[in-house]
Amino acid sequence: MNSSLYLLIGFIGLIMVVEVLNGLIDHSLNVYGLVPRTTSGLVGIPLSPFLHGSFLHVQSNAVGLLALGCLAVIRSRERFPWVCLVIILFGGLGVWLIGRSATHVGASGLVFGLFGYLLVKGLLDKSILSILVAVVVAGVFGWAMLSGILPTNAYVSWEGHLCGLAAGALAAIIVRDGRPSLREERAPTTR
Repeated sequence: MNSSLYLLIGFIGLIMVVEVLNGLIDHSLNVYGLVPRTTSGLVGIPLSPFLHGSFLHVQSNAVGLLALGCLAVIRSRERFPWVCLVIILFGGLGVWLIGRSATHVGASGLVFGLFGYLLVKGLLDKSILSILVAVVVAGVFGWAMLSGILPTNAYVSWEGHLCGLAAGALAAIIVRDGRPSLREERAPTTR
């Protein structure tokens, strides 16, 4: 099995374990969530994907992470960890800049980011398989994603969803599979 797939499964397992522990202490770890435009809230940029409001919250994110994460792993094996890092950091920074004054927690920004990544990757790669994956992802998840970026529920971080989606699109642009490897870059030139 691919190491990126292990990473995905490990991440899902870790957020479940953190939720069990956090639930036992009345979700007091959520103070480490992302609080926009505060210095203390900056720690929430990398930590908020691991924190959730309930086990149901974790379960809903785990389903999206597993489905979209597996597709992203298949499409970008070695680059998958970098894709996730870009989504978490840039999506979190976006929430920190534009989010409502609240504590934002959850991995849904990463879910929306993987959705955005797969869509934009399909457009950029221009391969039949990438386009097909993008069309299927849009068809299966499109309505849920569209409704998730609308500010319809005070308890849902639409800002996290929107910024995650944008960060996923950015990840598709900056974490490209077509770059030459180090070996190709260092190959001697002849004159």
